[in-house]
Order: sequence, then structure tokens, then C-alpha cells
Amino acid sequence: MAVFTFEDETTSPVAPATLYKALVKDADNIVPKAVDSFKSVEIVEGNGGPGTIKKISFLEADGETKFVLHKIEGIDEANLGYSYSIVGGAALPNTAEKITIDTILSDGPNGGSVVKLSLKYHSKGDASPNEDELKAGKAKSDTLFKVIEAYILANA
Repeated sequence: MAVFTFEDETTSPVAPATLYKALVKDADNIVPKAVDSFKSVEIVEGNGGPGTIKKISFLEADGETKFVLHKIEGIDEANLGYSYSIVGGAALPNTAEKITIDTILSDGPNGGSVVKLSLKYHSKGDASPNEDELKAGKAKSDTLFKVIEAYILANA
């Protein structure tokens, strides 16, 4: 298995503690409210801490309901860190064993946040990630983040 790592950083006008609370602690409630295509979040294994696997069901543009299996790898409230892996479902390409996303929030400009992401693509064998799939995944992730951010700002 090869591991490919990608780094990204973005900013948000939302304060780090507020953003962390929405994206980590309250995500199961906020995401289905903020994102029309998300239908449900259910715990299929675990108690909400590291090792927990969640099934996130959503509606694709073509009307088909799909899901993603999301495994919590680590929660670091003191440093506003969160780590999870996509371990199954529609967002996991055939060439990947899992995709792990490590996120750390910190103070940003004007009371907002800096969001640092590290994505580790764990491939099956030596298969490298498909560039188009990575771009599409990043675009969906960026859109999801902005929708949740807008929801937080509108309901603050």
C-alpha cells in the first residue's frame, strides 16, 4: 500500500472554537440541516469517540441515495484537531483502502479561523490516486465547508 499526502489550508470568518464545535461536536445535527442533500447521519459502530464509524446518507444530483462510511480516528479538543477516515461508500474510490483527513483549526485574521488539512490517500497496492477524482472530491469538500460556514454565520 502506498500513501499519498496532500496539504491544504483555507480561512473562515468563523472563530476557531465555534467552527470546531459545529464541524466536530454538533456535525451530526448541523450538517443535515445545512446541506439539503444530506439525509442522515447514524452511528453504526462505537460511542462517538475514536473508532466510531458513522454512515452518512446523501442524495446525489441524479436523485440516487448514496452513503459514505466515516471513521473517527482522533479528537483533540484542546488543540482543535480532528481526524477521520473515509472507509467505505460512494466517496471511496476503487483504488483506495481509505482516505484519512487530519484537520487543525487555529486563530485567523479578524477573529476568524485558519483551517489546515492533511489528506492521506492510502492506495490499494501501488495505485496512485486519480487526479480527476481528487479534484472532484476537493470541489465537493470545499462546497460543503462553505455551506456549513454560511449556516453557522446565519444562525450565530
